Amino acid sequence: METARYLNDLSKCVRCGSCKAFCPTYDEASTEPMGARGRLALLRGIASGTLIPSPVLHDRIFSCTLCGACSSLCPAGVDIKEAIHHGRTILQSDDKKRSLIRRLITFSAKRPKLSFTLIGMLQHIFRPYLLKQGFIPSQFELPDHCLRNSAKVVSVPQRKGRVALFTGCMVNFVYPHLGKSLINILHTLGYEVILPATEACCGAPLRGLGLEEEAQQLAKRNVHVFNTLNVEAVLSLCPTCTLTIQREYPLLIGEGIQKAQDISTFLIEKMDLSVLSGVSSPLKKALYHEPCHLKYGLSIEQEPRTLIRDIGIDLLKTGETRCCGFAGTFSFTFQDLSQQILATCMNQYANSEAEVIITSCPGCILQLSKSCKDKPVVHLIEVLEEAVVKTPVFNLA
Repeated sequence: METARYLNDLSKCVRCGSCKAFCPTYDEASTEPMGARGRLALLRGIASGTLIPSPVLHDRIFSCTLCGACSSLCPAGVDIKEAIHHGRTILQSDDKKRSLIRRLITFSAKRPKLSFTLIGMLQHIFRPYLLKQGFIPSQFELPDHCLRNSAKVVSVPQRKGRVALFTGCMVNFVYPHLGKSLINILHTLGYEVILPATEACCGAPLRGLGLEEEAQQLAKRNVHVFNTLNVEAVLSLCPTCTLTIQREYPLLIGEGIQKAQDISTFLIEKMDLSVLSGVSSPLKKALYHEPCHLKYGLSIEQEPRTLIRDIGIDLLKTGETRCCGFAGTFSFTFQDLSQQILATCMNQYANSEAEVIITSCPGCILQLSKSCKDKPVVHLIEVLEEAVVKTPVFNLA
């Protein structure tokens, strides 16, 4: 983005403050630089040369969770999230505090299988430290296999259609059982599933750290892989992945993954849901935690709730949707703030009669499980599989 155009975009801000209404970091810190309006002012100062980058200024720009709650609230139409992305790209070379995590994330994105193997070998050594620091839930353990190692194509006898699965790093390496649940549902409904072996990270963690060029390389690779497939849809269980490959790739490289779609939208719009008639989940009462990127980025709110209610679960009411505070690397680089946001989020779920918290994001599962001790946190797809799939056909090796 050219400096002149960037400054012009930032100058559209009329300082009304509407963007602070649902800002999770502003809610916790209550200081102007920790809200969207303050960050835009700082970015304008950086771009115009009136502000000199400093460690404190870096922290203000990199402390945004990139949840996207602010962008739709701006009456002037400033794309606040993209403005912050670009600001981080400008600042990343001077930002020493996050240099190590940049190197680690870049290495992992380029060598995901090797990184998975190394982390698996070392996890028990670092586990006590990670637990003590609150980086992982007490019950968390990295699986010994990843999803795309288990299958490339899962066929079905009488094929109704064919879809591809964009696993994303969290599902492929951290929660492969979620991919298994999705494959079993799709198989039950007559869909062949393709898992391309050459899929790369969506690039969201790299963009979040200001590594725009590296993210562009991954985007080009994924667009080439998925847009050449003869499939009805490219499905993801991670709203961040879906948002990135569908909405952000066109901004990055001029083209997105054309058929990218969130799984709940696909099930509602594309499939014959008569299969849900007569099925019943063993769960009776649940809470639904709404992922930020699903609500604010993809504008998907009712579809997951409809699916949950269709299998007989009573969704209990909660207050306004709150960010859980995960936000990828944010939960590591701003741990205290992440924990404060999580505590605020969990307050609305306290003293609930719900048996379980259901969400549609693997990152939210990891974050909420750190604090939720009295009930499990599960993905929407697990609940649907339990109600719909009578005979699972795909099991992880």
